[in-house]
Amino acid sequence: MSLCVCACRSAVRLEALRRTLTSPCVRRMYYTSGGGARDKKNRTVLMYVTSMTVLVGGLSYAAVPLYRMYCQSTGRGGQAFATEAGEKIEKMDRVSHRQIRVTFAADVGSGLRWNFKPRQTDIVAAPGETVLAFYTARNPGDKPIDGIATYNILPFEAGKYFNKIQCFCFEEQRLNPNEQVDMPVFFYIDPEFAADPLLENCNDITLSYTFFEAKPGLQLPLPTIR
Repeated sequence: MSLCVCACRSAVRLEALRRTLTSPCVRRMYYTSGGGARDKKNRTVLMYVTSMTVLVGGLSYAAVPLYRMYCQSTGRGGQAFATEAGEKIEKMDRVSHRQIRVTFAADVGSGLRWNFKPRQTDIVAAPGETVLAFYTARNPGDKPIDGIATYNILPFEAGKYFNKIQCFCFEEQRLNPNEQVDMPVFFYIDPEFAADPLLENCNDITLSYTFFEAKPGLQLPLPTIR
Protein backbone atom coordinates (compact mmCIF):
# COMPACT_ATOMS: atom_id res chain seq x y z
CA MET A 1 0.00 0.00 0.00
CA SER A 2 1.43 3.39 -0.97
CA LEU A 3 2.41 6.12 1.44
CA CYS A 4 -0.30 8.36 0.02
CA VAL A 5 -3.02 5.78 0.69
CA CYS A 6 -1.83 5.37 4.27
CA ALA A 7 -1.70 9.13 4.73
CA CYS A 8 -5.26 9.58 3.45
CA ARG A 9 -6.60 6.82 5.69
CA SER A 10 -4.67 8.23 8.64
CA ALA A 11 -6.28 11.62 8.09
CA VAL A 12 -9.72 10.03 8.37
CA ARG A 13 -8.80 8.11 11.51
CA LEU A 14 -7.27 11.23 13.05
CA GLU A 15 -10.41 13.23 12.35
CA ALA A 16 -12.47 10.59 14.17
CA LEU A 17 -9.98 10.71 17.06
CA ARG A 18 -10.24 14.50 17.19
CA ARG A 19 -14.01 14.29 17.51
CA THR A 20 -13.67 11.74 20.31
CA LEU A 21 -11.12 13.79 22.20
CA THR A 22 -13.26 16.93 22.04
CA SER A 23 -16.51 15.21 23.00
CA PRO A 24 -18.35 16.19 26.23
CA CYS A 25 -17.55 12.78 27.73
CA VAL A 26 -13.83 13.40 27.45
CA ARG A 27 -14.10 16.97 28.76
CA ARG A 28 -15.98 15.69 31.82
CA MET A 29 -12.91 13.64 32.76
CA TYR A 30 -11.52 16.86 34.22
CA TYR A 31 -14.47 19.05 35.06
CA THR A 32 -16.49 16.53 37.11
CA SER A 33 -13.59 15.26 39.24
CA GLY A 34 -12.48 16.63 42.60
CA GLY A 35 -9.68 16.18 45.13
CA GLY A 36 -6.08 17.34 45.10
CA ALA A 37 -4.27 14.29 43.75
CA ARG A 38 -7.14 13.49 41.45
CA ASP A 39 -7.25 17.09 40.18
CA LYS A 40 -3.52 16.95 39.40
CA LYS A 41 -3.96 13.70 37.52
CA ASN A 42 -6.93 15.04 35.63
CA ARG A 43 -5.07 18.22 34.72
CA THR A 44 -2.38 16.00 33.20
CA VAL A 45 -5.05 14.13 31.26
CA LEU A 46 -6.57 17.41 30.09
CA MET A 47 -3.19 18.71 28.90
CA TYR A 48 -2.65 15.46 27.00
CA VAL A 49 -6.10 15.66 25.44
CA THR A 50 -5.53 19.30 24.47
CA SER A 51 -2.16 18.50 22.89
CA MET A 52 -3.61 15.58 20.95
CA THR A 53 -6.51 17.74 19.75
CA VAL A 54 -4.12 20.40 18.43
CA LEU A 55 -2.00 17.75 16.70
CA VAL A 56 -4.99 15.99 15.17
CA GLY A 57 -6.49 19.29 14.10
CA GLY A 58 -3.30 20.23 12.29
CA LEU A 59 -3.15 16.89 10.51
CA SER A 60 -6.80 17.07 9.48
CA TYR A 61 -6.07 20.34 7.67
CA ALA A 62 -3.52 18.40 5.60
CA ALA A 63 -6.16 15.95 4.41
CA VAL A 64 -6.99 17.89 1.23
CA PRO A 65 -3.35 18.12 0.03
CA LEU A 66 -2.84 14.44 0.86
CA TYR A 67 -5.99 13.53 -1.01
CA ARG A 68 -4.86 15.59 -4.01
CA MET A 69 -1.42 13.97 -4.00
CA TYR A 70 -2.93 10.49 -3.82
CA CYS A 71 -5.54 11.02 -6.53
CA GLN A 72 -3.10 12.65 -8.93
CA SER A 73 -0.51 9.89 -8.62
CA THR A 74 -2.67 6.75 -8.81
CA GLY A 75 -5.53 5.35 -10.80
CA ARG A 76 -7.08 3.54 -7.84
CA GLY A 77 -10.75 3.82 -7.04
CA GLY A 78 -11.57 5.37 -10.38
CA GLN A 79 -9.33 8.37 -9.81
CA ALA A 80 -7.55 9.21 -13.05
CA PHE A 81 -3.83 9.69 -13.43
CA ALA A 82 -2.47 13.22 -13.64
CA THR A 83 -0.23 13.22 -16.69
CA GLU A 84 2.11 15.44 -18.64
CA ALA A 85 0.77 16.11 -22.12
CA GLY A 86 4.07 16.29 -24.03
CA GLU A 87 5.62 13.51 -26.02
CA LYS A 88 3.25 10.70 -25.06
CA ILE A 89 0.28 12.42 -26.68
CA GLU A 90 2.27 13.21 -29.81
CA LYS A 91 3.41 9.60 -30.21
CA MET A 92 0.32 7.64 -29.17
CA ASP A 93 -1.74 5.85 -31.80
CA ARG A 94 -5.49 6.27 -32.09
CA VAL A 95 -7.36 2.96 -31.74
CA SER A 96 -10.02 3.84 -34.29
CA HIS A 97 -11.90 0.51 -34.17
CA ARG A 98 -12.76 1.01 -30.48
CA GLN A 99 -15.31 3.73 -29.77
CA ILE A 100 -15.87 4.72 -26.13
CA ARG A 101 -18.84 6.79 -24.99
CA VAL A 102 -17.85 9.15 -22.16
CA THR A 103 -20.86 10.35 -20.17
CA PHE A 104 -20.53 13.48 -18.02
CA ALA A 105 -22.18 13.84 -14.62
CA ALA A 106 -22.23 16.65 -12.06
CA ASP A 107 -23.24 17.06 -8.43
CA VAL A 108 -22.78 19.48 -5.52
CA GLY A 109 -22.15 18.71 -1.88
CA SER A 110 -24.72 19.58 0.76
CA GLY A 111 -24.55 23.22 1.74
CA LEU A 112 -23.19 24.49 -1.59
CA ARG A 113 -25.85 26.48 -3.42
CA TRP A 114 -24.38 26.38 -6.91
CA ASN A 115 -25.89 25.40 -10.23
CA PHE A 116 -23.39 22.96 -11.69
CA LYS A 117 -23.80 20.86 -14.84
CA PRO A 118 -21.92 19.53 -17.89
CA ARG A 119 -22.28 21.44 -21.15
CA GLN A 120 -22.57 18.15 -23.06
CA THR A 121 -24.30 14.92 -22.09
CA ASP A 122 -21.71 12.60 -23.64
CA ILE A 123 -18.93 12.39 -26.21
CA VAL A 124 -17.83 9.38 -28.27
CA ALA A 125 -14.06 9.07 -28.65
CA ALA A 126 -11.45 6.46 -29.48
CA PRO A 127 -8.56 5.52 -27.18
CA GLY A 128 -5.61 7.71 -28.11
CA GLU A 129 -7.83 10.64 -29.11
CA THR A 130 -7.77 13.92 -27.17
CA VAL A 131 -11.13 15.33 -26.10
CA LEU A 132 -12.20 18.78 -24.87
CA ALA A 133 -15.37 19.07 -22.77
CA PHE A 134 -16.89 21.78 -20.58
CA TYR A 135 -18.77 22.11 -17.31
CA THR A 136 -20.75 25.19 -16.24
CA ALA A 137 -21.02 26.53 -12.70
CA ARG A 138 -23.18 29.42 -11.51
CA ASN A 139 -23.57 31.07 -8.12
CA PRO A 140 -27.22 32.19 -7.81
CA GLY A 141 -26.67 33.54 -4.29
CA ASP A 142 -26.01 37.05 -3.02
CA LYS A 143 -22.47 36.53 -1.69
CA PRO A 144 -19.16 35.19 -3.07
CA ILE A 145 -18.59 31.47 -2.53
CA ASP A 146 -15.42 29.41 -2.92
CA GLY A 147 -15.83 25.87 -4.23
CA ILE A 148 -13.50 22.94 -4.82
CA ALA A 149 -14.21 19.91 -6.98
CA THR A 150 -13.29 16.24 -6.88
CA TYR A 151 -13.88 13.74 -9.65
CA ASN A 152 -14.40 10.04 -10.15
CA ILE A 153 -14.26 7.60 -13.05
CA LEU A 154 -16.63 4.66 -13.56
CA PRO A 155 -16.01 1.81 -14.02
CA PHE A 156 -13.19 1.92 -11.49
CA GLU A 157 -10.94 -0.25 -13.66
CA ALA A 158 -10.95 2.44 -16.36
CA GLY A 159 -9.53 5.09 -14.05
CA LYS A 160 -5.89 4.25 -14.74
CA TYR A 161 -6.41 4.76 -18.47
CA PHE A 162 -8.33 8.02 -18.18
CA ASN A 163 -5.73 10.78 -18.43
CA LYS A 164 -6.70 14.38 -17.73
CA ILE A 165 -4.38 16.92 -19.30
CA GLN A 166 -6.21 19.93 -17.89
CA CYS A 167 -9.15 20.25 -15.51
CA PHE A 168 -10.55 22.34 -12.68
CA CYS A 169 -10.40 19.73 -9.89
CA PHE A 170 -8.59 20.34 -6.58
CA GLU A 171 -8.33 24.08 -7.28
CA GLU A 172 -10.52 26.55 -5.42
CA GLN A 173 -12.96 28.41 -7.65
CA ARG A 174 -14.52 31.66 -6.41
CA LEU A 175 -17.83 32.69 -7.91
CA ASN A 176 -19.28 36.10 -7.17
CA PRO A 177 -23.06 36.61 -6.85
CA ASN A 178 -24.80 35.59 -10.11
CA GLU A 179 -21.46 34.82 -11.76
CA GLN A 180 -21.33 31.94 -14.24
CA VAL A 181 -18.19 30.30 -15.62
CA ASP A 182 -17.37 27.57 -18.13
CA MET A 183 -14.64 25.18 -16.98
CA PRO A 184 -12.74 23.01 -19.48
CA VAL A 185 -11.75 19.37 -19.13
CA PHE A 186 -9.09 18.22 -21.60
CA PHE A 187 -8.42 14.48 -21.54
CA TYR A 188 -7.68 11.29 -23.45
CA ILE A 189 -8.13 7.57 -22.92
CA ASP A 190 -4.83 5.71 -23.06
CA PRO A 191 -4.58 3.39 -26.09
CA GLU A 192 -3.70 0.54 -23.69
CA PHE A 193 -7.34 0.63 -22.59
CA ALA A 194 -8.18 -1.35 -25.73
CA ALA A 195 -5.73 -4.12 -24.80
CA ASP A 196 -6.96 -4.67 -21.23
CA PRO A 197 -8.94 -7.95 -21.09
CA LEU A 198 -10.87 -6.69 -18.05
CA LEU A 199 -12.27 -3.88 -20.18
CA GLU A 200 -12.90 -5.90 -23.32
CA ASN A 201 -16.65 -5.33 -23.11
CA CYS A 202 -16.49 -1.86 -21.62
CA ASN A 203 -17.55 0.80 -24.11
CA ASP A 204 -18.98 3.31 -21.65
CA ILE A 205 -17.14 5.49 -19.12
CA THR A 206 -18.65 8.04 -16.75
CA LEU A 207 -16.72 11.12 -15.66
CA SER A 208 -18.32 12.61 -12.57
CA TYR A 209 -17.45 15.85 -10.76
CA THR A 210 -18.71 16.97 -7.36
CA PHE A 211 -18.25 20.52 -6.07
CA PHE A 212 -17.98 21.24 -2.34
CA GLU A 213 -17.83 24.55 -0.53
CA ALA A 214 -14.17 25.24 0.26
CA LYS A 215 -13.82 25.66 4.01
CA PRO A 216 -10.87 25.28 6.41
CA GLY A 217 -10.48 21.64 7.41
CA LEU A 218 -12.67 20.36 4.57
CA GLN A 219 -12.53 16.57 4.39
CA LEU A 220 -12.92 15.56 0.75
CA PRO A 221 -14.40 12.09 0.24
CA LEU A 222 -11.71 9.45 -0.22
CA PRO A 223 -11.68 7.21 -3.29
CA THR A 224 -12.81 3.62 -2.94
CA ILE A 225 -9.92 1.11 -3.06
CA ARG A 226 -10.63 -1.96 -5.17
